[in-house]
Amino acid sequence: MDKPNILSQDEIKKALVDLPGWSLVDGKLTKEFQFMDFVGSLSFINRMIAYFQEMDHHPDAHIFYNKVKFELIRYDVGEKITDRDVEVAKKISETYATENRL
Repeated sequence: MDKPNILSQDEIKKALVDLPGWSLVDGKLTKEFQFMDFVGSLSFINRMIAYFQEMDHHPDAHIFYNKVKFELIRYDVGEKITDRDVEVAKKISETYATENRL
């Protein structure tokens, strides 16, 4: 897998146009997703693990009972947002949209 490319602020702003609900908070791509309950939150993260491993991307995921807040940033390139963060954000959103049962 290729090394991720660090995005400029302009590239991040452009990417956010195609990432509904995602925002730039404290230098990270961030979005919170809601589930039926705690089990739904954990189940969603568990379903995403294989993809995260495949992408060599391990997002910060904060669980708040029936909510999961993802924060995407690459620590291995100096805590910057990369093209891989954008790709992972899209996959998280797509998976949530197709699998969420709220």
